[in-house]
Amino acid sequence: MTSITAKKTRISDNILLALIGICTFFSAALIVVIIVYVFSKGIPFFKFKDLISPQSALTNPNGLLGNIINTLYIILGTLLLACPIGIGGAIYLNEYAKNKKFVEAVSFATEVLSGIPSIIFGLFGMIFFGELLGFKYSILTGCFTLTLLILPIIIRSTQTALASVPESYREAARGLGATKWYMIHTVILPSCLPGILTGVILAMGRIIAESAALLFTAGSAYLMPRDFFSHFLESGGTLTIQLYIAMTNAQYGQAFVIGMILIILIFLMNALAKWITKHFDVNTKE
Repeated sequence: MTSITAKKTRISDNILLALIGICTFFSAALIVVIIVYVFSKGIPFFKFKDLISPQSALTNPNGLLGNIINTLYIILGTLLLACPIGIGGAIYLNEYAKNKKFVEAVSFATEVLSGIPSIIFGLFGMIFFGELLGFKYSILTGCFTLTLLILPIIIRSTQTALASVPESYREAARGLGATKWYMIHTVILPSCLPGILTGVILAMGRIIAESAALLFTAGSAYLMPRDFFSHFLESGGTLTIQLYIAMTNAQYGQAFVIGMILIILIFLMNALAKWITKHFDVNTKE
């Protein structure tokens, strides 16, 4: 015979399971509704030529090629700045730093940085990088600003990945006489590479979706680059900036088209993160 206590526990478990299922359903349904709505509004205005031609007031006012290139510039420049600093800092904190209070202080600082609104980063970047250092409204100013924005993501994800490596790996490497750095780059980093890459790709998604910080730093120009390196010193509006401009000008068709492109880019970034994780997990097991 089932006791009253066991019956109550079973009923509460079922209720909790039902609530979790309902929350999951509504979360998934909300995402589907947003995607379907954006695509249903954007597809009628989508033209492939807009993706391969720059914006021009005379020939093609809806051209997005300049904004797409500026987005790629921002992604490339920000990752080149943030990845060495973020990954290197996490390696130092996790593998070299001996002072626990220092590690806790830095970890707390990164958590605080991750919670600061992006528009404050934009104000700081505009004043410090743009005016004080003289980069003005430029893609480089936007890259410096977004580097500060995504550093907490890369540092925390790298620290978590490093902490997930079993301590026995380190002990075995030390037992074989390996130096600290040799152990890190031959044993530890290959073992936690999927977690690091996943954090970097998630940071890329944050870069793609950012607008407030870039509005004050990178500007809104849509001109094509004249030279690869000099374009970093020129103003350049990304896709999200162009979406903001389209909405303020009541160009809702173009805004929904850009929304479609951004959703596809974010989806590809997440799919790539999952593929990389599975791929390296399989290689590690083998």
